[in-house]
Amino acid sequence: MKTKLSLLLVSVIFLAACAAPTPTAAPAIDPAGSTMPALTDPSLPISVKVGETFMIVVESNPSTGYHWEMIGDSANIEFISREYTASEPVMPGSGGVEVWTLKAITAGDTIFVLGNYPPGNDTSYEQEKSFTIAIQ
Repeated sequence: MKTKLSLLLVSVIFLAACAAPTPTAAPAIDPAGSTMPALTDPSLPISVKVGETFMIVVESNPSTGYHWEMIGDSANIEFISREYTASEPVMPGSGGVEVWTLKAITAGDTIFVLGNYPPGNDTSYEQEKSFTIAIQ
């Protein structure tokens, strides 16, 4: 009887050791406490009025050598600036967002297109994001 009990105990310990660990939930991030601007959804049109400035926010990681550039000539809008903001905590190789600030100059609809170019290549992009802008 003692042998069977010992064998059962060893089996239970062995099975417990082989069981997959229970994953722990990732800590919740409070969006209200985040300092990062929200990404702009390319599937949703952006509505602005003539004279207003607005932002387009895309994911970016310049440490990889990839970079966003405007593709073509976007009618009705004027480029103001672009700025990179790293994700917190800042670590080597971690990404962030690039914020493009633009100004609506004349009424009408336009498409603003960004291309993501690989390192050392300014002639062909690997990814494209198009944003529809309705200016009133």
